Amino acid sequence: MDSIEFSVAEGVATVTLNRPEHKNAIDRSMTEAMASVVEQVRRDEAIRALVIGGAGGAFSAGGDIKAMLADRDNPEARRARMRFHHAWLKPLIELDKPVIAAVDGAAFGAGFGLALAADLIVASERAKFCMAFMKVGLVPDFAALYTLPRVVGLARAKEIMFSARVIDAAEAVALGIALEVVAPDALDARAAAIAHSLAGASSEAFALTKRALNGSQLNDLSTMLEIEYMGQGVAFSTDDHHAAIDAFLNKRAPAFRWPED
Repeated sequence: MDSIEFSVAEGVATVTLNRPEHKNAIDRSMTEAMASVVEQVRRDEAIRALVIGGAGGAFSAGGDIKAMLADRDNPEARRARMRFHHAWLKPLIELDKPVIAAVDGAAFGAGFGLALAADLIVASERAKFCMAFMKVGLVPDFAALYTLPRVVGLARAKEIMFSARVIDAAEAVALGIALEVVAPDALDARAAAIAHSLAGASSEAFALTKRALNGSQLNDLSTMLEIEYMGQGVAFSTDDHHAAIDAFLNKRAPAFRWPED
């Protein structure tokens, strides 16, 4: 998997897009590697969180335009390419584990879409986000038509996609796209700290909460209350809940704690 780097430490998996000479543009080899990583993270119970970043001062400049030229006159090949992307993007978005995107430099086009597939985005001060598709006459992809409106609202998502303008790190936080902005040399450590923190949370409670939130805009109040009722019933019976209550009653530090700034 030359196009990515992958490692696991203390329950947190880290995948780094590794085509720095192309600003980590996404080609077939990278998507095949990402598909393998997502499946491994999904199956391995010892992996409790995932961090996605990019090498060489960029997250990802988007799809590899030169690679796309190979099938420019073959619509079915293009559709097959998109189906392959979707085969691992959907499981990534639905992953029952925390996913943190560490965005440094450009997150353009499909790179922006990949970042939005994470639960939380931590941005460096030099991060730039752009739905660049209109500039090349294409439709936003990498699930951005689903994720972006849920983050910023429909009207703002239209403006961001129609204009194809660049959003800097500070505006990304203001819009709710990024959680926070840190110095470039602090980015990896901060993303890892958040991932390790969430890895210490109850895996059952996290999975139930994430599933409920992912479906919240598609369900009515009665359905969400039913999901809450059923989920809480499961969570109450878990060892993690019992251990947390015991720690609280005995004035011990909890297993889960959000990292300090």
